[in-house]
Amino acid sequence: MEQEKIKNLITLFEDFLQQNLLKAESFHPYYEKALNEMLLAGGKRFRPALVLAVAEAIDKKRVEAALYPALAIEMSHTYSLIHDDLPDMDNADFRRSHPTLHKTYGATAAILVGDALNTESFAAIARSPLAPEKIAKLARILAENAGANGMVLGQTLDCYFENQRLNLEQVEFIHRHKTGKLIAAALEMGAVAAGANDDLAQKLYDIGLRLGLLFQIRDDILDFQPNMEEQLGKPSNQDVNKNSFVTLLGEKEARERMRKTRIEIEARIASETPPSLAKNLTAIADHFF
Repeated sequence: MEQEKIKNLITLFEDFLQQNLLKAESFHPYYEKALNEMLLAGGKRFRPALVLAVAEAIDKKRVEAALYPALAIEMSHTYSLIHDDLPDMDNADFRRSHPTLHKTYGATAAILVGDALNTESFAAIARSPLAPEKIAKLARILAENAGANGMVLGQTLDCYFENQRLNLEQVEFIHRHKTGKLIAAALEMGAVAAGANDDLAQKLYDIGLRLGLLFQIRDDILDFQPNMEEQLGKPSNQDVNKNSFVTLLGEKEARERMRKTRIEIEARIASETPPSLAKNLTAIADHFF
């Protein structure tokens, strides 16, 4: 039942995305197409699913309003992938089983499209039918977790320390920021959009940070498997020179850490969230992991 609900929420988001594609009418030959290309290329929709799953569990009537922050966080995530794939960063050829933007249109266009998605994410929040104080709070959450002390900080550290071995605490710091903070923000934004109290929103944020680590450990393990391009939607074996959990711990220990992290998350969900929310979050974990 819950699994079907999660699938329906993802479908609802996909429909909303189609209705809210970015417009940029001009004489540029492909700018508008490029703006939406990686959004439409698919992906797991993990982060918007988290926003909507939280909102649905807290107040079903707020799900439609929560679509706007869900779109914002997907735009922010997609911009980060576009920039992450650039020649001066990971220099990747494929993302979401689709040629990366710089491969199709060049690095300049990819940079500018990423810039546009980043700023348009805040416009999506501003367009939501929520109260002004909630709109301001959602914008702050996204900025703090995607920006200078969030995802961008994690990405900066990850790039700078490539080919340099770090310790486990440092690797966790990187991925807590690079991956975890945007996932944590998704849970908190769903809570804010649905009118949850600050205590529950904070608990969800903290769970999200651990969920981000689980997500990253799993991604690191998959990256080291052969012939995983179709499941990953991007080339595998790309992290051999990076500080991943597998390069640091080895695959066996990374798998054990993933198992223990999931048990910890499930225990926190069960003890710290209402039953309806716990069901939705467990269904999310089952769907994506």
